[in-house]
Amino acid sequence: MRRLAILSCVLGFAACAAPGGGPAAPAAPVRSAVVFFQPWSAALDASALSVIAGAAEAAKQHPGLPITVTGTADPTGSPQANIYLTETRAQVVLDQLVTDGVEAARIRPVAQGSVQPALNNQESRRVTIALGG
Repeated sequence: MRRLAILSCVLGFAACAAPGGGPAAPAAPVRSAVVFFQPWSAALDASALSVIAGAAEAAKQHPGLPITVTGTADPTGSPQANIYLTETRAQVVLDQLVTDGVEAARIRPVAQGSVQPALNNQESRRVTIALGG
């Protein structure tokens, strides 16, 4: 959970503390955030909901930017199963963005299937939310 909060903070989707504990300076326009998943799951936990809420707020602050949600999976399982899983993950994140107030017409879901060895399995199970992409 801490890792997601740090990633969310670094990418500008959440309020962050500056060194010394004070509020951080406003971030430059946000471009992306990452939601991680458990193996063979598309369930959103509290950390994922927090990251998505931050992304939704950023999207509402930049109403002209399109949004792409790209689901990926680890290389376990068949290619067909991984495509289905990544479609489901992307759709779950898209649905939550809409619940959080983002217009569905702005959001394009993408299913990548499994990603190869550049990432470990934990990092491969994700959806990337990209503003402007």
